[in-house]
Parts: sequence; C-alpha cells; structure tokens
Amino acid sequence: MSDTYDFTMSLRAIRDYEPEPLSNEDLGAILEAGRWTGSSKNSQSWTFIAITDPERIEGLAEHGDFTQPVRDSAVTVVLVRERDGNDFDIGRAAQSMMLAAKAIGVASCPITLHRERDAAAFLGLPDGATARYAVALGYPSPDARPRQFGGRKPAAEVVRLDRY
Repeated sequence: MSDTYDFTMSLRAIRDYEPEPLSNEDLGAILEAGRWTGSSKNSQSWTFIAITDPERIEGLAEHGDFTQPVRDSAVTVVLVRERDGNDFDIGRAAQSMMLAAKAIGVASCPITLHRERDAAAFLGLPDGATARYAVALGYPSPDARPRQFGGRKPAAEVVRLDRY
C-alpha cells in the first residue's frame, strides 16, 4: 500500500495534550486544510471558529457530555454548519483538519456538542447556523496514546456489496 494510505489508516483520536499553545503557523495550516476540503456543489457552507481563550474553551466544553479533550486542548475548532450546509461536508472538513494536524505533529480528537442551541447562543451564531461538531487540538503529551476499544468490527459485519 502507499504511504498516504498507511498514514490515513493510522489516524487515531488523541485526548492528552501538552499545556503549550499551538503555534499560529500550525493552527493556520490545520484551518487551511479544512478550508480546502471539498464540499457539495462547492458550497463551502461552513465557518470554522478557532477557540483559544481558556475561559471560552471551558465555556464551550459545557455544551457537550464528553468534552474533557476540549478542556485540555490548546485550541478547539468548532465547525459551524451554515444554513444551507450539511453534516456530510462538516464531517469531511473535520477529517481533513485531523489528518492535517497529524501530518504536522498535532494531536486531535473529534467532539460532539450535544446541546446545539446553547452552543449556538454561546458562539453567537446567526439564525439557521448550527454547531454540533468540533475538533480539539494540542501538541500530544509524551505519554499520549489512543484509547483502545477492541479494534474494528470484522469487514463481513459492516461491508455489503450491491445491497444490504
């Protein structure tokens, strides 16, 4: 297989970060990867909010149920779906950011904001925009390891050809 395939297959959520801030260069590269992600009909119906202020990070974490990685992050990027956007494109942008982060030595973890309406108010979103997903980012701590949950289901359980 190719190096790109192996790199993609090795992406894992990392939740343990160093306390240092992300460099502007690294954050910019990650956001640029999100910006260049393909989208339906090239609509680019998203906005990325990079939250770096510790008080704002703590406030954002209140809008999800499993948000310790947000609290521990140097930056959390909220992926705002604009009125005419869709979740598929938001997911693609999140994955692009996570892969770009890995490529430059930054750890990442996807986050769900379970209380979308409260998150939207907290972020000052316009009507029709939603914020359900985010990516926590930080330089990995020396002992950071992905959590193991038993690997993947066998392909025979999740892959079908031609019909269910």
